[in-house]
Amino acid sequence: MYGLINYTNIMHAQWTQASGPAGGNVLSFAVNGSNLFAGTSDGTVYLSTNNGTSWTSVSTGLSSITNVYSLMFNGTNLFAGVAGGVFLSTNNGTSWTKVSTGLTSGVVNSLAVIGTTLFAGTNVGVFLSTDNGANWTKASTGLPYPLIKALTVVPNGAGGSNLFAGTYSGGVFLSTDNGTNWNAVNNGLTYKNVSAIVSNGTMLFAGIDGGIFISTNNGTTWTAGATTTYSISSLALIPNGVGGSNLIAGTPGTLGIFLSTNNGTSWTSVNTGLTSGYVNAIAVSGTNLFAGTNFGVFISSNNGAKWSSVKPSLMNTTNYALASDSSGRLFAGDYTGSGVFLSTNTGTSWTAVNTGLTNINGFTHTAIKSLMSLGKNIFAGTNGGVFMSSDNGSSWNAANTGIATALVSTFAAIGTNIFAGTNGGMFRSTNNGTSWSPINTGLTYTVVNSLAVNGANLFAATGVGVFLSTNNGTNWSAVNTGLTATYANTLTAVPNGVGSSNVFAGTNSGGVFLTTNNGTSWTAANAGIENAQVNAIFAAPNGSGGTNLFAGIFNGGVFLSTNNGTSWTSVATGLPSSYVLSFSAIGTNLFTGTYGGGVWKRSFSEMITSVKGTLNDLPVYFSLDQNYPNPFNPVTTINYQIAANSHVTLSVYDALGRDVATMVNETKDAGSYTVQFNGSALSSGIYFYTLRAGAYSATKKLLLMK
Repeated sequence: MYGLINYTNIMHAQWTQASGPAGGNVLSFAVNGSNLFAGTSDGTVYLSTNNGTSWTSVSTGLSSITNVYSLMFNGTNLFAGVAGGVFLSTNNGTSWTKVSTGLTSGVVNSLAVIGTTLFAGTNVGVFLSTDNGANWTKASTGLPYPLIKALTVVPNGAGGSNLFAGTYSGGVFLSTDNGTNWNAVNNGLTYKNVSAIVSNGTMLFAGIDGGIFISTNNGTTWTAGATTTYSISSLALIPNGVGGSNLIAGTPGTLGIFLSTNNGTSWTSVNTGLTSGYVNAIAVSGTNLFAGTNFGVFISSNNGAKWSSVKPSLMNTTNYALASDSSGRLFAGDYTGSGVFLSTNTGTSWTAVNTGLTNINGFTHTAIKSLMSLGKNIFAGTNGGVFMSSDNGSSWNAANTGIATALVSTFAAIGTNIFAGTNGGMFRSTNNGTSWSPINTGLTYTVVNSLAVNGANLFAATGVGVFLSTNNGTNWSAVNTGLTATYANTLTAVPNGVGSSNVFAGTNSGGVFLTTNNGTSWTAANAGIENAQVNAIFAAPNGSGGTNLFAGIFNGGVFLSTNNGTSWTSVATGLPSSYVLSFSAIGTNLFTGTYGGGVWKRSFSEMITSVKGTLNDLPVYFSLDQNYPNPFNPVTTINYQIAANSHVTLSVYDALGRDVATMVNETKDAGSYTVQFNGSALSSGIYFYTLRAGAYSATKKLLLMK
């Protein structure tokens, strides 16, 4: 655990976004005429007036928030339910005002309206407002399950309306008196985690962790639809052209979108062109269908038969991998499923280059964990082994024989030997990736995070320290003397000017360590980042015969050392994503890949004396970060921030709402905290983790993929 890092700028130099690759975790939509609004996980609302061709941020006043879970129009008023309450815009998002008086939950998952009454579904129940959101009162009598995921309004046939609430772990509840009283309507509903509810007037559809359930009598009884094995995250109805409606369902996993033309009796997968299976929201605008995913917005004009990306301004990819070649081409790999992107103009624009990156483990496009440029070839390490391109990414071929089931995290090369570090140990290819053989003798921990080469010496970073091979991986020995933080994330070798190299190791909780004798002994090289989690280290010539080192810090941004790791200073000005995963360089620019923030670049010359960092300031907001990595197997990291002394609980729940792990249950001082969750005892699937600190509560999803 370590304090939140505050940065003080003493120059005007800063990081700028490298225009992509395009992506974005889109959680919600609202449509008003020709205006389409998209709410994202970084607390930003975007507006498109041209069916998604271009987007503009309309977020003035939405400061210091995350997760725009819901958007809703009531007349000309636009409401946003966020991880921070409810906000109102009366000018199409140009500016926002917080309208949360009386709203005791800061997390608003859903919004609905009946006449002049607004309803907010939160983590502590339903609230209502009769004055356009200025004041809220709780309306949860008879509603024992407080986490409200969905709200929908259905005319009751007698001039009034029924209000339905989908809860987490409690099923569906109905209010016939504008939220004054609630009653459970769950008969036949075998799964109780309800994420979406829609109605076509005569039928009610509930999207839950067990698929689609249908009610023809206002929820009195339910029957299972055809998709009883899938989790449903979103539902929408679209006109079918003959006076009825088709039903569209989005899933939160890798299955994408399904279409039913017979009221849920049967379903067809409609995912052509959809390079993301994680569908959070669906919207209908005219004849167009929009899908909000973890990788941006997609549009279909033919009922989902074909999709195309419309996400040029939503650039929140997760980039573990960056690589550049001798011609100045920059490749970026997105781990969350969008594949490989290529830029030929130092990040100004990007093109997806995924032909041949086949669907190996259920992903529409393979998740990219590592990239390496070697001669004329580019190697991509994926969740399904190794792929190779010999034409700058225009096409890829599997180079997987012997390694096809592995998650490949890192590459290295010594002569004609290519090495791959995976979640199942080390592999070596002597024929340019045509086939691979395991090389694990002496390697007592087989999850390999990083590799580095020093002459004929090959180093491997693992969860129990660093291993060394002096014979091309045939044998390994642990080299950890002095390495007091033994979980090693990253390695780099830097020429020391006397014919050999210094090797630096970035660790999970102890900053950076240095060996000058091929691992015989290590010393801390940590001043300024003593307790940091270091995900990436990059070395660049300083122009005078020496080397500048850059460290990518989890929840800390980028740090620079100009003295061989003796001391470090922050160079993170302008870098909004503090979770730095990878580095590369072209010419005078350093590029960094981030978790959820895309690719950013900055001139080397700007950073040498730009910024100093301190570890003294405390957070001013309560917040819960998305776990990292996600998906994970079996360990993931969760960060959270506490603004004031509070009793804190942090628990993990399964899809049925059962508490499977309580990681924190104690009083905490204000500060930033990090915990690790080990899911080795659990089965693959979607889980939820909830942070409660005083009146603050937040819930996020995590995906365990074994």
